[in-house]
Amino acid sequence: MIKLCGFALSNYYNKVKFVLLEHGIAFEEVFVTPSQDNTLLEHSPLGKVPYLQTEDGDLCESQCIVEYLAARFPDKQIFSADPWLAAKEREMIFFVDVHLELTARNLYKEAFFGGTVSDGTKGHIEKLLMHHIAGFKRIAKLAPYLCGERFSVADTAGYVSLPLVGAATQAVYGRDFLLEAGIDWKSYVKTINARPAAQRVTEDRKAYIAASRPS
Repeated sequence: MIKLCGFALSNYYNKVKFVLLEHGIAFEEVFVTPSQDNTLLEHSPLGKVPYLQTEDGDLCESQCIVEYLAARFPDKQIFSADPWLAAKEREMIFFVDVHLELTARNLYKEAFFGGTVSDGTKGHIEKLLMHHIAGFKRIAKLAPYLCGERFSVADTAGYVSLPLVGAATQAVYGRDFLLEAGIDWKSYVKTINARPAAQRVTEDRKAYIAASRPS
């Protein structure tokens, strides 16, 4: 059986988990946290999560994992059958994962973990995010899903990452850049959370956070 390795606080772990649950693909969860320990590096070259263990070996990077699942289980139709629509779903995922979340990740040290980010970094990231969010707004339909009226694999990325972008900018700048740009991610997330797979992802994340708090 496929093993998904990581932990429930990771949005990229949850992105893959959402795909697996949404499409009814059997898998086992294995708790792993990022580290530079050699035992982890043997499975994930940079010591990151998630990674997938299969009978053929290990596979890292969330989007590579999703692409593998789509190829291995073609009957699940993880991506749209139409080549153009599938390409647009991949485009949307790239915008969310790279242009939005990975850019905002530079703020997480201060936003979520009690550290500080330099004023120079804040200024640079603000400019990047404003530019990237403007581009995202040009392609995101939110009608009510990212790619239009139909739920798609792009929404597994949007669901787990857009809240982080909004929360991080609110915490660091005192302004939610997404809401400020007219991207109502809160209503969007509420729509996605009606899906059982999304509910499971959220419940497991909350349980992990609760269990991690000092007693």
